[in-house]
Amino acid sequence: MADPLEELRALAAAGHAPRPLLIPYLEEVRRRAYAITDREVAELKAAGASEDEIFEATVAVAIEEGLRRLDSADAVLG
Repeated sequence: MADPLEELRALAAAGHAPRPLLIPYLEEVRRRAYAITDREVAELKAAGASEDEIFEATVAVAIEEGLRRLDSADAVLG
């Protein structure tokens, strides 16, 4: 059986690059996901991003950031 974390890394890396419209939002997700508001999402939708596009990009960035933090913790502890 393959390592589940490596499978998750591969899936996250396989995603496509987000449109420039989403980049500031995704940087905010990376740094301060807890601060994202419904208004920010509504603004992205009003600017032309679909709900699916926002969701998929958000999940991909959250997974990537979670794995980055996991790797950092593992380096400190390991």
